[in-house]
Amino acid sequence: MDDQTRIELEAAAFRTLREHLMEKRTDVQNIDMMNLAGFCRNCLSRWYQEAANERGIEMSKDEAREIYYGMPYSEWKDKFQTEASADQQAAFKVAFAENVGEDKA
Repeated sequence: MDDQTRIELEAAAFRTLREHLMEKRTDVQNIDMMNLAGFCRNCLSRWYQEAANERGIEMSKDEAREIYYGMPYSEWKDKFQTEASADQQAAFKVAFAENVGEDKA
């Protein structure tokens, strides 16, 4: 497989993952994704931002989230995010530290 085809297939897979998480599974909470898988929608938007920044494209965390979420992050939270339990929050602290690191908050 040539590099361009591989890149196009990877991009298509990313778009499908984004659509699945943003349109089909809005019920799945970011905190649960992070606690179980070590990443969430915010990680995906951060990776998008980091890829842009690496290519010399200035993009803030808020800009990347709005691109990824298709709306301001505050609007997404109001529509779909539920209150996290104390147990979820405790597990999140561990998952975040293990998978993202304290400097990426």
